[in-house]
Amino acid sequence: MDDLRLRRLKLRDLHILDAVAEAGSMAKAAPRLGMSQPAVSRVVADMEHLLGVPLFDRTSTGVELTRFGRALRRRTNIVTDELKQGLGELAFLADPTQGEIRIGTTEPMTALTATIIQNISEVYPKIRFVIRADDTLALHERLRQREIDIAVTRMAADFDRYEDLTGEALFEDELAVIAGKHNPLVRCRRLTLRSLINERWLLGQPAASFLRPFIEEAFRTEGLDVPEATVTCGSYAMQINLLAAGRFLAILPRAALRYPTPHPTLVPLRLRLPTTRRPVGLVRLTHRHVSPTVSLFTRVAREAAAKMR
Repeated sequence: MDDLRLRRLKLRDLHILDAVAEAGSMAKAAPRLGMSQPAVSRVVADMEHLLGVPLFDRTSTGVELTRFGRALRRRTNIVTDELKQGLGELAFLADPTQGEIRIGTTEPMTALTATIIQNISEVYPKIRFVIRADDTLALHERLRQREIDIAVTRMAADFDRYEDLTGEALFEDELAVIAGKHNPLVRCRRLTLRSLINERWLLGQPAASFLRPFIEEAFRTEGLDVPEATVTCGSYAMQINLLAAGRFLAILPRAALRYPTPHPTLVPLRLRLPTTRRPVGLVRLTHRHVSPTVSLFTRVAREAAAKMR
């Protein structure tokens, strides 16, 4: 029975399922698919008859996936992704100078990611790169949804609890208290978090920031709570501009200030946060096939990280 269903279920049918789920109605999906609405409805009905379960709940405003439909769509996304990976691998084997890779990176690691891309592009100018900059937890979800192939990001101490993700550490880095180079605190030699508690702090949203637990740990080690932020901002670019323009302080990865060259406008203050030291590395989906372009990116990333160390 299973073999029969596999023979009769076509990739085109799964593509129609995904399009209808995305559009929310068969009428809206039909023009996107280049089909008539009755033809779309017939394909869906035939799939439901073949599988023996309802894939959509019909309503007056459209359709919604049933639990059966959601399960099939999740698997459809995996099948589609693997096929794309396979086609990409065939193209790479036919011509190793071309291909595509989708990379996720945290914003502090964009300089490292840019260096890796530049080094690859010099040798393989036809390879295309699609970049997504996001917070670490958001990158994990993008990996799970197969929206990206690999991520360059900081890894938590308990990273091993993610059974579906595989990480490779490139180097270790700790957070630093960052200021604009004209901030008077830059010249101070004896600083502690306690002595800075009343300064103007620039912090990300507590609930949305992957770095927040590390920041809380650093303050807690000195018997302190995280100070109230003068500015709450999730944009890395805005943080950099505010730090350079005024007397704000932020806590960010130290590596972002030294790679590939020392930052022109920002410097770390003279205190260390050793409890925040964690690996920075490459993360990918555990059971997903590693394409040749991902293998190439990994190799070049190791070379770039060796220079950082």
